[in-house]
Amino acid sequence: MSRSNLGDNILGGEILRPVRGVYITSTLALALLINLIPLPGWLASAMPDFVVVILIYWSVFQPHRIGLLPAWVLGLLMDVADASLFGQHALSYCIATCTAIFLHRRIQMFPMSYQIAHVLAILAGQQAVQLLIRLVASADGPDMLYFVSSLTGAAIWPAAAGLLTLPMRRRAKEEEVG
Repeated sequence: MSRSNLGDNILGGEILRPVRGVYITSTLALALLINLIPLPGWLASAMPDFVVVILIYWSVFQPHRIGLLPAWVLGLLMDVADASLFGQHALSYCIATCTAIFLHRRIQMFPMSYQIAHVLAILAGQQAVQLLIRLVASADGPDMLYFVSSLTGAAIWPAAAGLLTLPMRRRAKEEEVG
């Protein structure tokens, strides 16, 4: 029985080149910059949190290279940038990263549709933690579109995973030499 490429997991059983720390750092910095782009009303609510999506990716596919410290630091930077309760993003990013590291073998094993479901659950949990912190701190409640960014984050998971894996794939010339 053959499986289609659409249902296969992102790695597809191929051996990838090792990832460099500079590449991980640059992808996280780029995600932080994308998060800081100001958008109008409903579009801002629908925009996924790119930092947490990239943190989940690296936590799933390179758990030994990423830990809670980058999640904490990036969370604090997002707290300062959003002028939100200090530590709100940091705590939710750490919980999402810890969950992704804990489930990394399971997520890697699944086809893309199940990976999307896992990522959606992690993103929704991360947003629920942020909401709980805001409510405990007596902040205003969210708008109706609060959890839409979790859906869009899960929707971009295949594209993000494919793009982030692309530089690690072996080129055709490298395979022919072996």
